[in-house]
Amino acid sequence: MDLILALSKGRIFEDTLPLLEAAGITVTENPETSRKLILPTSDPGIRVLIVRASDVPTYVQHGAADFGVAGKDVLLEHGGEGLYQPVDLHIAKCRMSVAARAGFDYETAVRQGARLRVATKFTSIAREHFAKKGVHVDLIKLYGSMELAPLVGLSDAIVDVVSTGSTLRANNLVEVEEIMDISSRLVVNQAALKMKRARLQPIIEAFERASAAKAAQS
Repeated sequence: MDLILALSKGRIFEDTLPLLEAAGITVTENPETSRKLILPTSDPGIRVLIVRASDVPTYVQHGAADFGVAGKDVLLEHGGEGLYQPVDLHIAKCRMSVAARAGFDYETAVRQGARLRVATKFTSIAREHFAKKGVHVDLIKLYGSMELAPLVGLSDAIVDVVSTGSTLRANNLVEVEEIMDISSRLVVNQAALKMKRARLQPIIEAFERASAAKAAQS
């Protein structure tokens, strides 16, 4: 039975390649240079779908892909229904944080019970975080260029993924609160796990071994 793996371009794709190689699978075309959205691999029975990061759980949940790699942030926002998540791959590590303009007194605003305007594409994560803290917020859904929102007065703060923090610094923003650490997970369609277990299980186990070795090194 053929297998289809859903991946997004960029860091997750690059970080997944060594895990695939540990399972004896090589992707034979580069998504950055190929126009194909379905890439062949060294195993004729395995193909890779190139999709948006936020769409990986949807492709896997509905069976268009048998398995995929998605960030914890995307899975929390998606909800993860119908997905088996056997392995934290310890790749594409970053953090989900609250950031604001340098000079904005976030702590005082929170302490005094101010109603904050927060821009984010991670509305579920932000809503839950602020609800736990008892902070009243108006969430503004954006799909990109989060850092712009506080600079032009659209919001008081943002909730976004932060890796090095260089983009924040370049735009005169500072992290004021860390919400959670983020890494990427292997996600598997539950029906595929039953129907294609003989094909999937060795790959899952190879990913587990490779990710455990990576975690031990870090």
